[in-house]
Amino acid sequence: MLDGMSIGHYSGTDTGVTVLYCGPGGALGSVDVRGGGPGTRETDLLQPHNTVERVHAVVLAGGSAFGLAAADGVMNELAEQGIGFPVFGEDKPGPRVPIVPGAVIFDLLVGPSRPGPEEGAAALRAALIGSDESMGSVGAGVGATAGKLRGGFGLATRRVRDYEVSAAMVANPVGEVIEPQSGRLYGAPGRTPVNAAAYRALPHPAESKLNTTIGAVLTDAPVTTAQAQRLAMTAHDGIARAVRPAHSPLDGDTIFALSTAKRPAELSTQVVTQLCAAAADAVEEAIVNAVTAANPGLGLSAYRDLLD
Repeated sequence: MLDGMSIGHYSGTDTGVTVLYCGPGGALGSVDVRGGGPGTRETDLLQPHNTVERVHAVVLAGGSAFGLAAADGVMNELAEQGIGFPVFGEDKPGPRVPIVPGAVIFDLLVGPSRPGPEEGAAALRAALIGSDESMGSVGAGVGATAGKLRGGFGLATRRVRDYEVSAAMVANPVGEVIEPQSGRLYGAPGRTPVNAAAYRALPHPAESKLNTTIGAVLTDAPVTTAQAQRLAMTAHDGIARAVRPAHSPLDGDTIFALSTAKRPAELSTQVVTQLCAAAADAVEEAIVNAVTAANPGLGLSAYRDLLD
């Protein structure tokens, strides 16, 4: 994980929360939202034309729209520590408002639990202790499904010159991650395929439910807010490679982009393009890692169950 950032999870029995903590000084942030059923918080704030550029944490949660309440707990915990946007300026006394965007997945059909402020606060406290880079059925990935399989939370990293580009994704798509005839992962056809016949025989979850793939790309490159938004936009290419179909009317695919650099610097168009390509690659691999690391449970089979 990037210096200055850490991951914390609250993992319940059928849902959970993942917090990406950006440190006391925050991280420059932007976002790109796709799909027809998003559940988000503070995404308008992250548009390049708006005033506040840095965020202190990003919340990824289950529970559909109910799960957005998890961010309240994160805000309260940060406020108690004096972390937030200084309303009257950095050097003047006054209130500090923690900036905590978030996004949620729909997992209400696998269980009735709804994460709220207490669960959000627990995930932040875990992040403050130290970064947890577990993958699979953890945090916001506990109740995730990926087509016919159990989804999960995944990580992946790429390097571009002297910069790191990482992805932290909750894979919960309506679409499939496995090509049904070959049993191969769309996002990693070179990995061991599952038994295709066994995969095709699995029941498909109810088509009426809402799903989504959410997450963030994280970098130490000194991008501007507009360049961060471009990173988030191109990162969605990774979803389109790993999931078929992606960005459906029943998905609310959302990717945040966060930079830990202290201030933007002059980056060439070539470097920004390379960062964007790396972001898409990292998202694709993170989705694959989320699915392959998941455990069976909640009435769902896992990738590992179907290996010959």
